[in-house]
Amino acid sequence: MEAPLLYALGGGLFTWGLTALGALSVFLTREPSRKLLDGMLGFAAGVMLAASVFSLLLPGMEMAEAQGMVPWVPAVVGFLLGGGLLRLMDRFLPHVHLGPGAQEEGLHTHWRRTTLLILAITLHNFPEGLAVGVAFGAAGLDPTGAATLGGAMALAVGIGLQNLPEGLAVAWPLRRAGISPGRAWFYGQLSAVVEPLGALLGAALVAQMLTLLPYLMALAAGAMVFVIVEEVIPESQAEGNGDVSTFGVMVGFALMMTLDVALG
Repeated sequence: MEAPLLYALGGGLFTWGLTALGALSVFLTREPSRKLLDGMLGFAAGVMLAASVFSLLLPGMEMAEAQGMVPWVPAVVGFLLGGGLLRLMDRFLPHVHLGPGAQEEGLHTHWRRTTLLILAITLHNFPEGLAVGVAFGAAGLDPTGAATLGGAMALAVGIGLQNLPEGLAVAWPLRRAGISPGRAWFYGQLSAVVEPLGALLGAALVAQMLTLLPYLMALAAGAMVFVIVEEVIPESQAEGNGDVSTFGVMVGFALMMTLDVALG
């Protein structure tokens, strides 16, 4: 396996591992407070937003300019395409989002609500794995030098940090529904198993379509921003903890921005 694929797989396994670590919280005797969870979800949204800008969109525009393209064209096209693809998956894939009042979405099915919840989080996590793979693939293959290994590592660390509260957010609703701690943890970590697969796919796409790299980076960014706006931020503010959630967004954005500058 070539180095970019190995790095991408390692990054995907790292982000999955932190999801599993967050889900381990179901073995605690006391459930985390809703205010804490909302702050952590806001933090996750801030990290993802900063990662989309500093680790994907900006390096992608630098690459486009180095290749003689109009820098904003691949950024805009890829960004909107990424959001559009997630919207299509959201429209047709059966799933249900977090929250007690959430309605089933996608095509009608008789699958259990637990299965639909896992599918929703899987839909959420796949773009993150794809983004990690694209970043590592770009760092290994981009001839312009706009994408760096440090930047890809910062992206993996940032997504891993925001996966900690996600593992918690998946596992605890299942635990409240009466599922045993072991099964709740299993389903919580299972939701992020797609991240190593998405990372491998992202790195492989970069290797096969190097000239389209600016578009691929913007596509990954658009997919992540769609998830932030459609799911993470609304869920973090659904219980009246908007101030805590917003502060979490600010802290997450600032931390990810710092990581990207320091490691990139």
